Amino acid sequence: MADSEDFISGDAGASATYPMQCSALRKNGYVMLKGRPCKIVDMSTSKTGKHGHAKVHLVGLDIFTSKKYEDICPSTHNMEVPHVKRLEYQLLGICDGYLSLMKDNGETRDDLRLPEGELGKEIEKKADEDVLITVQSALDEECAISIKLMNK
Repeated sequence: MADSEDFISGDAGASATYPMQCSALRKNGYVMLKGRPCKIVDMSTSKTGKHGHAKVHLVGLDIFTSKKYEDICPSTHNMEVPHVKRLEYQLLGICDGYLSLMKDNGETRDDLRLPEGELGKEIEKKADEDVLITVQSALDEECAISIKLMNK
């Protein structure tokens, strides 16, 4: 009976987001706005009207593109909050527009694109120094967000 079942891959089932009541969200926290992971930069609550719900007006910046998103939702409703992780890697070099990075445990990765703009230029300038690159990840998306010199 169970012989015909074929599982190609396993998954822990962990979600990339978790629900949080709108009224519990705070400035500088994270929230999903229009399907994108955003950092909350402004938040205001309106009073309850004659039909009941207080509304929360959220303004957030996409954590990867810095594009501005806005949303309004009742304070009692749940919003999705992304699991955002930050990891620091040592920069080994730059090859064909991709960063060569090393974790603390010595594991290397070469799949992260050199960011555009000021940060990308700064990373290129300091590529031959001992620097740490901070990488932020959420929803299977990753981006280098900062650079700092390593302590010797």
